[in-house]
Amino acid sequence: MKKALGLFIVLVVMPAAQAADVAAGKAKVATVCAACHGAAGVSVSDAIPNLAAQRAGYLEAQLKAFKDGTRKAQSATSPTAMMSAIASQLSAEDIANVAAYFAAQPGAATGAKSTLLPNVAKSHVTFPEGYKESFTKYHTISFPATKQVRYYYANKAAVTAAKAGKPLPDGSVLFAEVYTAKLDADGKPVIGGDGFFVADKLVVYTAMARKAGWGKDIPQMLRNEDWNYAVFTTDKQHRPGVNQAECLACHKPLDKVSYTFTLKQIAEAK
Repeated sequence: MKKALGLFIVLVVMPAAQAADVAAGKAKVATVCAACHGAAGVSVSDAIPNLAAQRAGYLEAQLKAFKDGTRKAQSATSPTAMMSAIASQLSAEDIANVAAYFAAQPGAATGAKSTLLPNVAKSHVTFPEGYKESFTKYHTISFPATKQVRYYYANKAAVTAAKAGKPLPDGSVLFAEVYTAKLDADGKPVIGGDGFFVADKLVVYTAMARKAGWGKDIPQMLRNEDWNYAVFTTDKQHRPGVNQAECLACHKPLDKVSYTFTLKQIAEAK
């Protein structure tokens, strides 16, 4: 008697992936992502991409790439660096939820923009009148990409702490003058005797300062302790439309150096 050969097919049933929590994604977006990408995925400016109606898989993949460093930043101040600082604080669950929420939103209408989040856009920093007499000029940087040169100043509280090897305390103010570079006949920046671009026209002033309580209304994922940031016009007024969230995200990874890119230069100021 012939024995029949039986063919057994084993089906392995994998448990279904847990569905993303769109409501949880909305809550996370409202506190952090909305500062730049809008509460419904419609960004606050033309320079920031809309995320509404993007595919969840794409968004999730990009957030994971920011988080694990696969998507690398060209510079410490690039949008990728900012996103990496935020994504690094998101759990895998957060990423899935945020991606699902944005994917569920209707696409943005042509030209639509979201308003800035008041608690993040507002800055407590005021123009430091008399800074040239009371602050220390500690650094100069030429910026070839924008054909600008910037002069950096720090107040006594910041300089004293930096020289002592201490974190910059409340009351610290860092300030910069931003100039266009003088151009030669070929449109190239003129280099001065100090090796930096020669300043031509003042464009704006930028500042960062800290005081107790200034960070209390800023979401923890963006908060730089109690630092606030500001951009001033040449007539010393707050420039309209500045989104402080971009400054906060840019400086977020710098918690070990008082949230500033130039702590070493401040400590070496003469």
